[in-house]
Amino acid sequence: MSPTAPYLHRAPGEVPYLSADGETYLAQTQLRHLSKTRPLRVLSAADFAFWQTYGYVIVKQAIPASAARRLLDFTWEFQGLDPDRPDTWYQEREFRTDLDRDLHVYGFVEAYHHQLLWDSRQAQRVYDAFVDVWDSEELWVTLDRLNLNPPNVKNRSRELIAPTEEGFDIELHWDVDTTSSVLPQRVQGIIALNDTSPETGGFQCCPELFRRFDRWAALQPEGRDPIRPRIDRDEMPVVRPELEAGDLLIFNGMLAHGVAPNTSESSVRAVQYLSMMPALETHETLRRSRVDSWRTLSTPDWNATLLGDAVRPEALRYGTADLTDLGSRLLGLESWSGRQRDAVAEEAACAVSV
Repeated sequence: MSPTAPYLHRAPGEVPYLSADGETYLAQTQLRHLSKTRPLRVLSAADFAFWQTYGYVIVKQAIPASAARRLLDFTWEFQGLDPDRPDTWYQEREFRTDLDRDLHVYGFVEAYHHQLLWDSRQAQRVYDAFVDVWDSEELWVTLDRLNLNPPNVKNRSRELIAPTEEGFDIELHWDVDTTSSVLPQRVQGIIALNDTSPETGGFQCCPELFRRFDRWAALQPEGRDPIRPRIDRDEMPVVRPELEAGDLLIFNGMLAHGVAPNTSESSVRAVQYLSMMPALETHETLRRSRVDSWRTLSTPDWNATLLGDAVRPEALRYGTADLTDLGSRLLGLESWSGRQRDAVAEEAACAVSV
């Protein structure tokens, strides 16, 4: 191993998943070729076959529609926007950076730790769906945010973001390097907070490219863009799966995907970003960072695009979310082995008892 190569931590489950950062993983078998060893919990056999063939799957009512509605109401409230007054959706504001402006255009909402977000994360049906796709029970949940995307006009117009010829493209991209000799494994997901419609845009993907990726990649010129596909959309159509409030869409990192603009007159697209990955319990720095972020309501540091709210951080708004036994393990506060407990939590519990 090179002296500069990152240290790979092994997840504790039976399937040998290895990762340096808890985002992308190396495995003996790609997820699309994985043979199940555990019985399916949520997905049907047809669902699992579709997931492996086309790179995504929809879990109906992963959380109740009423829970999705409460999250949608919170998303409006967190930003100080009135769902009945579109003029509030485009209030002028100063941006900290160009990235801050871009995230505003795309509709990102910098909330990570509210109880309602954790209620989704520790929902049994959500967890069971990710167990199905990873074929592993020992998972950590991503500390991610929300999205509320009004019509893309005024100061939310995508024309404010300069187009590029290479690299990231919001409308279609991969989140992993698809030119790697060993393809990284990654799984992502969204929970719809309201029903989708063609006009409001939202998640779109190219399942046919996923299905035919190996042959397609072999025919591409040397030096192709590793994260922006060049395809004939008549031959490989980009589709927008229909979602209802509470539905969970899970997709493979090797699925080219993006977010279509909202072209409606006065409707919004709203989701919670939520995924689960094999736990890296030996990665103590990462584990403590996750636990500290939950406990102090600080902005998670696993992704450089997570900026935190510019006006009123979460720590000034509400307290630490309550976790179930499942939630404690999905965070990393408790070990999946049942033998390890976070030292800081033990100290806090002792202090309370005294």
